[in-house]
Order: sequence, then C-alpha cells, then structure tokens
Amino acid sequence: MKIVVLGSGSKGNSTFIDFGKKKILIDVGFSYKHIKEKLENINIDPHEITDVLITHDHTDHTYGLKVFLNKVNPTLHTTPEVEKLILKESYEKTEYLMDKFYIDDIFIKVIPTSHDAVTANGFLIEYNNESLVYITDTGYINHRHLVYLQNKTYYIIESNHDTEMLINGPYPEYLQRRILSDKGHLSNELCAGYLSRLIGPDTKKVILAHLSESNNEPNLAIETVENILDENNVDYKEITYASQKDITEVSI
Repeated sequence: MKIVVLGSGSKGNSTFIDFGKKKILIDVGFSYKHIKEKLENINIDPHEITDVLITHDHTDHTYGLKVFLNKVNPTLHTTPEVEKLILKESYEKTEYLMDKFYIDDIFIKVIPTSHDAVTANGFLIEYNNESLVYITDTGYINHRHLVYLQNKTYYIIESNHDTEMLINGPYPEYLQRRILSDKGHLSNELCAGYLSRLIGPDTKKVILAHLSESNNEPNLAIETVENILDENNVDYKEITYASQKDITEVSI
C-alpha cells in the first residue's frame, strides 16, 4: 500500500492510502481546493478517491468533508453521531463504522480512542501482508487494544506535545489541562511508551503525527521517542514526523 500524509496538525489533517483499485482518505481536514492540490502533487485526481474514513468530528479533521463528498461522491465510513453533527443530514453512501469490516479485500479494525469529541476512533488497516496503525487525537490508548496493534508495518501515531513546553508555554491553564487529560492528546513521552510496546521486527517506519506548533518541535519529538525506546531496549531508528504544511511519504 502507498501511504502519504497530506498534512497533520491543528490546522488540518488528511492521509491518503492507495490500494490500487481502492483509494482512501483518512480525514478531510482541509478545504477541497487544498486537498485537490495536495493529491495532484502525487499525481492523484480527487475523483479517484473511493472511500473516506473519519476519525472524529473536530474541524481539523472534517473541515472539507461536506464539499469533498458533494464533488467526489465517495463512500463515507463514520459514526452516526459524526455524520449528523458535520453533515446535518444523512449521506446516501454512508457506511457506519463497525468493530471490524472490509472494503473489498482491505481489512479495517476500528480502535476506539479517548478524545473530547462526540465519537473518536483510530484504525488498524491490513492489506497484502502489510499493516498500518493510525492513532491520533487521544489522551491514552486503552491497554486492551494494544494486542491488536503490535508488530505492524507502519505506525502513524500522535506525538502532540512536550509536557514541559506545554506547561511553560503560551496556552492558558484550562487548555493545558484539556490537552494533558485522558481526553486530550498524547505527549512525546506517552507516544514513546506505547511504541516501546508495539514496535516489532516487521515494523518498517514510524511517523509521529499531530505535532503542536506551539508546544513541540520535530527534532525534540523524535529525540524523546528514540531515547525512551533506547531506555526500553528497543533498537529502532526509522522514525520521522508528519508535517502540517508538506506532504510526508510513509510508503511508496
């Protein structure tokens, strides 16, 4: 599978996955025009998108959804609550998320996350002996889900903030509490702790996602994760980050 993060951060999120016959977007957090430009940069016409998966209802993940559906008419995979909140009506090609399901021969398991949204989910996607774990916007990952996420090919996982930068930064206290809560965002340290338990011999690449522009730095996020992996005797260096502005290729 070809995986390209079109953008990741508080200003918009979207990831493209090419399975050949099926082409999927996870989240549509940019305008249709912006998504179109980003897809065309990787030689994809927006009308090639067959399916859209939505993690949760927040604007940075759904900003362009309604227009994208109207123009492209893909199958939408989301929850009834997100459909009602964002679209205000039923969409003719909605398939509501189940615990696990298939899009043709693409297996998808829904991983519930913990975020201050009406519903919030991550995804485990498996196809042709490769797998992707996509987890973002969550205060923690429930331990009972970790068994499903171990030793996968690719990880796109939230590493939102450095805790000290957040506490000493410009955000007001109420917002700091929200981000640090169980319904907030994963810190670099928490992200690294989970990766210490998940990375395995089949893992090819880790992408740190949804980095805060105010409370994190890419090099700091990567260094923190690598150091904690070392402390846990996990020898792994194929770690990079997803940019807010630029396209990030995960696999080709």
